[in-house]
Amino acid sequence: MKYFFLLVILLNITSCGIRVPYTNQIKDEFGLDTEQQIRKVQFFISETIILEKNKKSGNQSTDNDGALVSSSNTNQERIIIPVGTKCVFDSFGDDGELLVRFEVGVRKTISFSMRKGSTNGKYYLDADWTNTSKGGEVIYGNNTYKVTNSSAIAYLQVVSKKLQKRKRKDRVVKGMKI
Repeated sequence: MKYFFLLVILLNITSCGIRVPYTNQIKDEFGLDTEQQIRKVQFFISETIILEKNKKSGNQSTDNDGALVSSSNTNQERIIIPVGTKCVFDSFGDDGELLVRFEVGVRKTISFSMRKGSTNGKYYLDADWTNTSKGGEVIYGNNTYKVTNSSAIAYLQVVSKKLQKRKRKDRVVKGMKI
């Protein structure tokens, strides 16, 4: 009974997968070239992604007493995608990037691509980083959001499992007696 319990624990530990970066090497190894094949893969995010949109409005006028009134309103919308959030493949972009979906909705996808000059082959968050001091910009759900600089290192991950089957048959020989 003790050995059976140990065997069950060992099988549970070995059946668990580890998260690894999604790279072209993994894509080639598992033949994930078509949309039909890649839709079966569960993706995860390596870092928290924060999308922010600020809308400021204001006006200047006078009130009933003749005082000058200056009012301003700021609306801030934040979308937070925590580390390890599951996402699914939606489509391929024009330049081979992967568009992944975290929720249902029109154009609620985020693009991930290999960075130019990158040697590790990871698919990083793809944003317009032309103004890097304020973060990048992405379009999410028909709105433009700022991406924080800390989100720049976010990349796609997949779970990798190594399964090895072994069959073993033990037999104890009692020996022979004259």
